[in-house]
Amino acid sequence: MKVSVVMTVLAADRTGIVKRLSETVADHAGNWLESRMARLAGQFAGILRVECEEEGIEELVEALEALASEGISVQVQRESHQEAPKRAMLTLDVVGNDRPGIVKALSAAIASAGANVEDLHTALESAPMSGHPLFHAKGIVSLPDGLSPGALVDSIESLGEDLAVSVE
Repeated sequence: MKVSVVMTVLAADRTGIVKRLSETVADHAGNWLESRMARLAGQFAGILRVECEEEGIEELVEALEALASEGISVQVQRESHQEAPKRAMLTLDVVGNDRPGIVKALSAAIASAGANVEDLHTALESAPMSGHPLFHAKGIVSLPDGLSPGALVDSIESLGEDLAVSVE
């Protein structure tokens, strides 16, 4: 039977990190299913999901954790086999003036409405005319039965008049 593991990877950014990870996965008959990776403040940061046969999972995990000797920190978690309830998905785009605590406020508004963050990307961008920093969040949220997209937008817009919220 095949099992999946989800892992986080951190290392000082340099050439060859993804190559080394993919070699380790392939050398242990793993199948790289999906990943997200970025360079943040000089650090390589990644999350990925790998699948392999159950009898080879312990060797794969040990090999990934052994990459610490090369300066690559890998934390591995076996994937849960619980089926998530089917929920409506919504693409969310939020832009507003940057301020400390904006991600805390945004995530609290989403959670208090009953929605769940499935994927989130945040960045600071320069405002077109003034150049002051704008917060930009784009992501996917899942909605519970009975929650309308409008109710979620209202919850987020209650955080301040400077937030522009759009949904798809």
